[in-house]
Amino acid sequence: MTGALFALVGCGGAMPEDAAWEADPASVDQALQVDNGLTVNGLTVNGLTVNGLTVNGLNTESFNAWFSQNTDTAPMLMAYIVKCSVPEGQTRTFQSTTTGAKYTWQGSLGLAPGWATGKAATVTEQQAVSACLAAHANKYGLHIALSVLGRTAEGAAIPYSAEELSQFSAKEACFFGNLFTNEGLFAARDRDFSSAESSTRACGLTLKADSCAPITNIGSCAQFCTKGDPSQPYYTQCTYNGKTYPAITTRVKPTELFRCGDGVCQFTERAGSGNTADSCRADCGA
Repeated sequence: MTGALFALVGCGGAMPEDAAWEADPASVDQALQVDNGLTVNGLTVNGLTVNGLTVNGLNTESFNAWFSQNTDTAPMLMAYIVKCSVPEGQTRTFQSTTTGAKYTWQGSLGLAPGWATGKAATVTEQQAVSACLAAHANKYGLHIALSVLGRTAEGAAIPYSAEELSQFSAKEACFFGNLFTNEGLFAARDRDFSSAESSTRACGLTLKADSCAPITNIGSCAQFCTKGDPSQPYYTQCTYNGKTYPAITTRVKPTELFRCGDGVCQFTERAGSGNTADSCRADCGA
């Protein structure tokens, strides 16, 4: 299995009690905690200024100030920024000058190779990382595995295998935008979807305006996005509001998708008189 597979938890997930934390409260190995997931509430880079994801870039006054002002969300957000931006096998370490806590974040996808080596992030790198962050956001407190597909800012494909595509056989969504310039984050469905269906991931499939802010679901990937090669299992770019962005495409296991009428009242479904996820009499009663 490739490094493009991740296990995530959304908001509400409990922090694991790992030995590193218990042994030394001043040292936090964020790599052990990354499975707690990126919450939609923490999906913001307002005030973040990083001229390169290296020791020199992180140990600056501006980054320290941003990190100290966002202690509830910054550690986890940076874990995903590094995971998306930095190649697999590399780590980035930061020690807070305010609390003394030390954080180690693991790289994985390498979507922003220039930024990872100490350069300022290009617009394309900002867009690629933004799409990756949006793809990893989950509004539920659940541990969800998914397949992440797409290209780096330099155009290299994220590796994937036939086994990965087979295991994660349910197409889910595509994500794009630019979080760094406040242009917005967008999601679109990569599957036929009816109001009877619901998902443990939610943000890639729902059209509810208040469900996953700051991510906005705009409809169908096929409507806004294109593939470099029709045989590819992912979209390479999406165009919205007259602007074109690199895209990240996600797939999940079929068990992460529910349908009203399958005989089980899932946590994503509600009682009612209809046959939709929000009003599912067949599964949840009236």
